[in-house]
Amino acid sequence: MKRVERLHALSEMLRRSGSRGCTADRLAIEFGVSVRTIKRDIDALENSGAPIWSRPGPRGGYGLAIQADLPPVRLTPAQAVALLAAVSAAPDAPYADLASVAVSKIVDVLDPPTREKVDELARRIWVNTDKSGTRTVRSALEEAMSEQRVARIRYAAQDGDETTRDVEPVIFASTNGHWYLIAWCRLRNEMRWFRVGRIVHATVTKTPCGTHTVEEIGSAPATSRSVRVAADASRN
Repeated sequence: MKRVERLHALSEMLRRSGSRGCTADRLAIEFGVSVRTIKRDIDALENSGAPIWSRPGPRGGYGLAIQADLPPVRLTPAQAVALLAAVSAAPDAPYADLASVAVSKIVDVLDPPTREKVDELARRIWVNTDKSGTRTVRSALEEAMSEQRVARIRYAAQDGDETTRDVEPVIFASTNGHWYLIAWCRLRNEMRWFRVGRIVHATVTKTPCGTHTVEEIGSAPATSRSVRVAADASRN
């Protein structure tokens, strides 16, 4: 289980435990990790804003404040499955792991009859998730984009030659079945398209990006669009 998935499952287990809470030992056994790892995960949840409470002593443990429950979400089964299908079909998309966690949270708070229908409909959709690119590389690129920091990448060209470059991420773009990082390349001193599947290694530096903007890339093709949700569409 990936850490982001474990954090979500951990928060849900704490929420379901109610006022009883769960001991670190029990959580460690449940997730097959050490008590030390559980305590680090608890710290991560607290740092993300989750209202975790702790109680010392033999009957102590951890729990999630009742008010932390998500408000009711009203989705039809088809709408919920549409979200599941979209996320499952794009495991190589930017922030795909976080999207999967977000959709799981939405499904968790649906009423039981709707959840049952969602489960039944979801079984009728199969997705081949055999995609290229490592999770480590994508995580680094996602962090660099979110924090707007320079990423150091090792990039393999089509002929196999590899170069190390410092790049300033500007946008992620998907076209012809591949994801690209469009970034200002400090080695070439110009905007470049880097196919994510050819980025062999990536790390995030402490250097902030410059002032390069989306407009420098030029006009988007007529068939492309941003993933930003339009205001009128979000009300439907």
